[in-house]
Amino acid sequence: MQDLLHQIDNTRLPRHIAIIMDGNGRWAKEQGHDRLYGHYKGVESVRNIVEGCAELGIEYLTLYAFSTENWDRPEYEVVGLMELLVKTIRNEVETLKKNNIRLHVIGDMEMLPQHAQNELTEAKEITKGNTGLNLVMALSYSGRWEIQNVIKSIAKEVEKGSLSPEDIDQEIVQKHLCTRNFPDPELMIRTSGEYRISNFLLYQLAYSELYFTPVLWPEFRKNNLYEAIIDFQGRERRFGKTSEQVTEPVGSTPNP
Repeated sequence: MQDLLHQIDNTRLPRHIAIIMDGNGRWAKEQGHDRLYGHYKGVESVRNIVEGCAELGIEYLTLYAFSTENWDRPEYEVVGLMELLVKTIRNEVETLKKNNIRLHVIGDMEMLPQHAQNELTEAKEITKGNTGLNLVMALSYSGRWEIQNVIKSIAKEVEKGSLSPEDIDQEIVQKHLCTRNFPDPELMIRTSGEYRISNFLLYQLAYSELYFTPVLWPEFRKNNLYEAIIDFQGRERRFGKTSEQVTEPVGSTPNP
């Protein structure tokens, strides 16, 4: 793991990493257990990756913990996940505070059980003064749900007359996103070997580098995180420009 760590260029770290934590259920079945066991083991991966990001100096880490579609899973699993959420927050909040990590939540909080809402609100309040890693939990969240809410919110402003349709631009849209206070992710990681983004940060991932790994989430550790960052640092980020434009010194005149 130290060899991987030494390969990372600390001057070119992604400010924001987003992760789809997939594979808990499959991992549990491979071990001969029910799906909830995989989610419980997945908490160990969360703890390890949060620690790894904080150690590296990553500014933002967003974890896709529970999607709006996950409410359609079997009742026992949903109830178990909510209980796990409450227990985990209660157990980890002091560690977050001690390690200067600030907790944020995006998603439809009103869909969560009241005791889960209470725990999350308290945890956010306890950690709001922290200035290190910003840990963003996406709970009862989906990209389409977010975009739908953005459209509704902007439409209300237009209806009230406080906003003209002609003035709607990317800046206006971004101001209505759940992530308006965070930079867009530069790196998105998905575990378990699936090659899709599953309704996650659909607007924000427009120019993110996507990294897919076959490792199931309960087995994902710092060394896997380091591999993803090394892969990210080996890519050229052009944002629609040519390679020559990206490498030209600032202020230079492009060749005709």
